[in-house]
Amino acid sequence: MSIRRRELAMLLEEIKTADCVICGGSGRSLYSLNAAMSQIAFSRAGWRNKVVLTPDDPGFPGRDMYDAAFDLARRYRKTLLLMNSGSGYSDDPLVMARDLGRYIEETKSSKFSMGLLTSSYSSPLAEVTNKYGVTVLLKGRGKSKPSSGYSETGMMGDIFELGTLQLLNSMIEVIFRNLEVKDVYSICNEEFQKIGELIDSNVSSETYVQLVDLMEKRTSVFLGGKGTGNEIAKMTGVRLFHLKTIFGDNVYMTRGVNTPHPRSGDLEILVSYSGETQPVILWADVIKKFAGTVFAITSNNNSSLAQKADLKIILEEENKPNTPRRFYTRAAFVLSPLAIKLAERLAERGLKLPEYLISWYHSVTQ
Repeated sequence: MSIRRRELAMLLEEIKTADCVICGGSGRSLYSLNAAMSQIAFSRAGWRNKVVLTPDDPGFPGRDMYDAAFDLARRYRKTLLLMNSGSGYSDDPLVMARDLGRYIEETKSSKFSMGLLTSSYSSPLAEVTNKYGVTVLLKGRGKSKPSSGYSETGMMGDIFELGTLQLLNSMIEVIFRNLEVKDVYSICNEEFQKIGELIDSNVSSETYVQLVDLMEKRTSVFLGGKGTGNEIAKMTGVRLFHLKTIFGDNVYMTRGVNTPHPRSGDLEILVSYSGETQPVILWADVIKKFAGTVFAITSNNNSSLAQKADLKIILEEENKPNTPRRFYTRAAFVLSPLAIKLAERLAERGLKLPEYLISWYHSVTQ
């Protein structure tokens, strides 16, 4: 709510006027950005054929950002490199920004701009971005240390990553509904109240208790979804991986390159707005065949996925077809305390996990 309106208005205009948006980031920050921007592709009306790409997409027209810029300049009137990085030091977006800056300097092209969400104005990434676009400052937890059990500050970049997800999703909704920049703040304020209620009603529920019971055991965790649901599953998977790896367990994305067959007692977390997405339902069938547990987050209590799930959280949302949805952002917030509750449970057992240890796993894997 303390974001400077002028900066936000500039970034909003950049997203609105771009024909192509390239997403840049790493880890949870990238998945947060992808989840919000995927709503553009999902919403079929009102975007004037706007294209959203990441460098990992098969259709990305180059080996790197510099190489791709030549083809992007030919295809689109305006391309925005939109990046999300709390520290502003993440290698992947920094390389992309420098590559694009080199192309702009060499060609004097006016078809490109950059946008950045960060917690640091003084970072190398902000320095490059400010030469060619706009930087928006969204404060994370700053230098405050995690409190007991991480319940106040979250783990590492939780506040920033969840905050940018909500901010970006609100911006997409404002553009889609043809509203003004002030309405971004209104939507955020409205949603934070709703999200707070959803967390309060679920975090101490029997479902949450059973989930933590399962996760503290020597079991593997599988996560999955399709489209935006998959990005939310990845956000959750990253944080659970940091914890489960410490005591020798594994966390997998469903249908990943190294995903094994599940075993009896394993847990699968599935995210689907409709609860009728066929691949997701098939994944639920597979793990149940191996005597695993299915935990589903969906908006429809009568859906096939909800009926198959052993544990579930229903996040009802009424919206018109092919319009941006708030369900996925709400799901990310409701899932986020899982890692915190697991860390608290482990501390009760005598295994206290200092953040420097969790950060070590984060730094060497991302």
